Amino acid sequence: MTDFNPNTACAPNGNFFGFPFSAEESRLVLLSVPWDVTTSYRKGASKGPKAILDASIQLDFFDFEIPDAWNAGIGTCPLDESLPIAEISEFLRPVAERAIAFLEHRFQDLPVGYGETNYAKDLGLVKKGGEKLNEWVQSECTKFIKNKQKVGIVGGDHSVPLGFFNALASFHDEFGILHLDAHADLRKEYEGFPYSHASIMHNALKIKNISRIVQVGIRDVCEEEISLARNSDGRILQFPDQNLQRSLLEGIPWSSCCDQIISSLPSKVYISFDIDAFDPSLCPHTGTPVPGGLSFAQARYLLSRLRQSGKEIIGFDLCEVAPDPIDPNNEWDGNVGARILYLLSNTLLHASCPKEA
Repeated sequence: MTDFNPNTACAPNGNFFGFPFSAEESRLVLLSVPWDVTTSYRKGASKGPKAILDASIQLDFFDFEIPDAWNAGIGTCPLDESLPIAEISEFLRPVAERAIAFLEHRFQDLPVGYGETNYAKDLGLVKKGGEKLNEWVQSECTKFIKNKQKVGIVGGDHSVPLGFFNALASFHDEFGILHLDAHADLRKEYEGFPYSHASIMHNALKIKNISRIVQVGIRDVCEEEISLARNSDGRILQFPDQNLQRSLLEGIPWSSCCDQIISSLPSKVYISFDIDAFDPSLCPHTGTPVPGGLSFAQARYLLSRLRQSGKEIIGFDLCEVAPDPIDPNNEWDGNVGARILYLLSNTLLHASCPKEA
């Protein structure tokens, strides 16, 4: 700690941002989950935690709203790409790709003789893998929560936080999710996978402690998802990107939009941030980029207003960051990911709510 100088370049030390805090002594622990099994368009999210970690050490840490922000205690659960979870993800990715190819009748991409029996077996393997993922994430998060620490998950595809939701439900009678995403993720299952990245919020609805999901920036959804939201008795509230942009074009200030979003949340809030909530210029290699979306300034302002709102931030995830698969020297996705990770961490650690006893 005595050797760390936030005004100079940080040396890689295995911790996000090069901070000198161990996971055991930190108020907030960042847990990497290198998982990318059911991504339906473009893979690479399992490489997101490493890309963010590598880019994070070149940040400057002064925050104009939070003096000495870096010193609040952001620790890192060591990123080990030989984790069983990482190995299972690596094994299951081609299994899921076979099942998707069969479902889409791309038989030329399948082994000779692949049929219904093989398809059913592969679906079962992917489902079992998802169950193992959920169990591992829940166990890891529970360990830190019991130690009076907060957790932020660094994904990985957007299926990874379900175990965290279940862990939080063991400690909080009620909480809401602020869900920033291009997609609603409300499908009962997608491409045959019940633990799909496209089903995370549908699975969250099964947890009774989650009283409301507030979705911001969604712009690529199916009719079934909209129907589910409209018939949820207010449990799902949506702020589609089209509606937000129309408000801005008609002269309604972003501050008013943020007030409406934040006022719809309960007193305890979990933030689920899919990087494709951003305009794709900020995340060009994410798995399912969609035109439109939030600017970095809009996301930062929303998080700032949430931090000042008096609500308690009980955890967060950042998912679907994927590095450039062709040019390893292009760190743009990791660069943006590292900055939003720092903002999320500061939002949680400096929220203006009563501190836990």
